[in-house]
Amino acid sequence: MATQIAGQYDTILILDFGSQYTHLIARRIREFGVYSELLACTTKIADLSFKPKGVILSGGPYSVYEAGSPHVDPAVWDLKVPVLGICYGLQEICHTRGGKVENCEKKEFGKAIITVQGESQLFQGLAKEISVWMSHGDQVTKVPEGFTTIASTHTAPFAAVEKAQDRIYGIQFHPEVTHSDLGKELLENFVVKICHAKSSWTMVVGAVSGGVDSTIAAKLMSMAIGDRFHAILVDNGVMRMNECAQSKVLLQEHLGINLTLADASELFLGRLKGVTNPEQKRKIIGNTFIEVFEAEAAKIEKEQEESGKGKIEFLLQGTLYPDVIESISFKGPSATIKTHHNVGGLLEDMKLKVIEPLRELFKDEVRELGSILKIDDELVWRHPFPGPGIAIRVLGEVTPSQVEIARKADYIYIEEIKKAGLYRKISQAYAALLPVKSVGVMGDNRTYEQVIALRAVETTDFMTADWFEMPYALLKKISSRIINEVDGVNRVVYDISSKPPATIEWE
Repeated sequence: MATQIAGQYDTILILDFGSQYTHLIARRIREFGVYSELLACTTKIADLSFKPKGVILSGGPYSVYEAGSPHVDPAVWDLKVPVLGICYGLQEICHTRGGKVENCEKKEFGKAIITVQGESQLFQGLAKEISVWMSHGDQVTKVPEGFTTIASTHTAPFAAVEKAQDRIYGIQFHPEVTHSDLGKELLENFVVKICHAKSSWTMVVGAVSGGVDSTIAAKLMSMAIGDRFHAILVDNGVMRMNECAQSKVLLQEHLGINLTLADASELFLGRLKGVTNPEQKRKIIGNTFIEVFEAEAAKIEKEQEESGKGKIEFLLQGTLYPDVIESISFKGPSATIKTHHNVGGLLEDMKLKVIEPLRELFKDEVRELGSILKIDDELVWRHPFPGPGIAIRVLGEVTPSQVEIARKADYIYIEEIKKAGLYRKISQAYAALLPVKSVGVMGDNRTYEQVIALRAVETTDFMTADWFEMPYALLKKISSRIINEVDGVNRVVYDISSKPPATIEWE
């Protein structure tokens, strides 16, 4: 289907070298009304059924000069269309055309300021100094013959280069992430002004699945097939405070969804006993989820057979694109960051067929859909909650008592953020229980208790994120409440790491 669409519209071909951000390039391009086709970097140009208006080479986790690193099909240059290399894509262009790429002593991860030089069409209409997002350990140290430098940073002399007569461009930074100022405008310059792609493509999306995602999914499915859709809410023992009760009221009473509540908390917590490895936690929770779903489905199926109705064959999940690209290699050699229970943690012999209609959408797109469906704003804008729940916010072994500490601390934290009117300004916030103890003093007595880490980030797509600058007075109040109201905690810290290099969750 995708290649049929590519044949009907002006198309930008994106060749994926495995960057965690590649899909964001396609997402930005669709905002211009231009269609893009995302394929693996190993794609043979001769196999294409269309001629693209331009080609973008994505970033990737490899060193271009090492044996076994992926390389673009040389036939891409025979297309005689504009090419833009991003990060690894820039290095691929320079390395394969006689330039030099080396490991750099001063690596760049996070924000950097580029200084634009000359009058390149790529930077047309943009500022001469731009804050951009860098994520690289290698850099170009010599440009190929015929290329000129069009931007630099204080550590990267060739932050952007071009061979204008051949319409070949390379940039070291990532314009596709929201943390790059004017990144969208730069991509629009390439797609619309350099490639001359027409803005004639529009897209209609549908969606479904978990938390905000699962509720929207369930609502859509209920609208589509009515009571033939059975929503199963599993209490896994690691949910937020009052989560199951509140969700039951929302789904059943407010949205009219056919719901079954399955209490499997003892089963989950029993299987997590003694487990400290985060990947193992995720797989245990993912596998157990499917077992519980299948058991509940079997009960419903038996009831339906007795009443002359059909079998249960499908499992609906709210997998989003960030889950996919952090879990598995998707359309390219991307590195696995962590397994998500609804992506990499599923049973291989699972009986139910999985439906994932949100699989290629981002959180902000799902929220737009929720607003279209007129779902309450408080739910649509609720912060994401991971499938494995508090189990990956309790670092170390997951026990009922540890879950309770993390749950209470998290409840206080979110309650105070809402009171301060900051909840909508923060994309995600939570409290994590660390596997360490610290010395403290309470009531003139020495204590040796646990540590809570508070995390709050700002992001739109959850692929990159900055830590939220929480007011000191509010942090002071939250810390005081947690230490005084949650038994077993005598210290609270605030996480000021961005993504990357950190992830949003600690595990």
